[in-house]
Amino acid sequence: MPADTQAPDDETTIHLLWINAGLSCDGDSVALTAAMQPSIEEIALGALPGLPNVAVHWPLIDFECGSEGGADDFLEWFRKADRGELEPFVLVVEGSIPNENFSGDGYWCGFGNDPHTGQPITTNEWIDRLAPKALGIIAAGTCATYGGIHAMEGNPTGAMGLPDYLGWEWKSKAGLPVVCVPGCPIQPDNLSETLTYLLYQASGQAPMIPLDDKLRPTWLFGKTVHEGCDRAGYYEQAEFAEEYGSEKCLVKIGCWGPVVQCNVPKRGWMSGIGGCPNVGGICIGCTMPGFPDKFMPFMDEPPGGKLSTTAVRPYGATMRSLRRITGKTLDKEPKWRHRGTRRTTGYQPAR
Repeated sequence: MPADTQAPDDETTIHLLWINAGLSCDGDSVALTAAMQPSIEEIALGALPGLPNVAVHWPLIDFECGSEGGADDFLEWFRKADRGELEPFVLVVEGSIPNENFSGDGYWCGFGNDPHTGQPITTNEWIDRLAPKALGIIAAGTCATYGGIHAMEGNPTGAMGLPDYLGWEWKSKAGLPVVCVPGCPIQPDNLSETLTYLLYQASGQAPMIPLDDKLRPTWLFGKTVHEGCDRAGYYEQAEFAEEYGSEKCLVKIGCWGPVVQCNVPKRGWMSGIGGCPNVGGICIGCTMPGFPDKFMPFMDEPPGGKLSTTAVRPYGATMRSLRRITGKTLDKEPKWRHRGTRRTTGYQPAR
């Protein structure tokens, strides 16, 4: 935390306000229910050592939701935050942000109604109201981080990611930039781990969250898919799959893993199991700002793949030959392991 920002004390409850009313399929919310390291239940119930008190206001699990205007009205938490009555809070945004300048007489997306007018409050307006008051903001999923599917060329909404909407240099009142955790959908533990980090940081127990130039947590997105992929050894040996179902490297059938920043092959999807290349699927670059436009058409060999796979073939052939020779040598036991009356191990008894 910056020196001029006071960390909440031990008794302070940090509110987690989740808006899933951007242009979204709610896939990131659904994914988070599968998180295990930690689980969302552990975060909500304060089961982690030293974790500050947390109140999670998330449509998927918040039991405090009822009729509009009722005592348990879910949206009242957001209204309190808007009025400055709910501090501190962390805002989570799921879904891409449309440009309401293009919506004409209607609106692209909204989150509840204005109690005074009965009219919908747009998602943009909620972000405009809450962002300046938030301790920090997390963009959850590729749509919220960089625009994703809804921001493809030709879309009518002018959709964009949260950093595009707020500005890439935007800072919260605690000095935090937008924290981007991309994925389509998001890898569950990547999001729960980032949430946990920010909660520890908010309580003064962790340093400033390390982010790359695309605002992704560096410990999660600092390596490429290829660097963590079990199939990378086949690439080095120039052994490429020609059809799905092969155990070999998938680059020639459309995998962008060598250039995509993502930890899914290492982390898996749940309990270390699953993840695109781990189960025979190609990487289509869903954690990258250029997704999806720059990665299409899917399932075609990436343009750079033709050059790199051609260049690696002579090297791969040489390495395979050398390794076969070495392998044959290593696949034999040493000659002194035998029965008989003579010791041939080279042992010299003490005199």
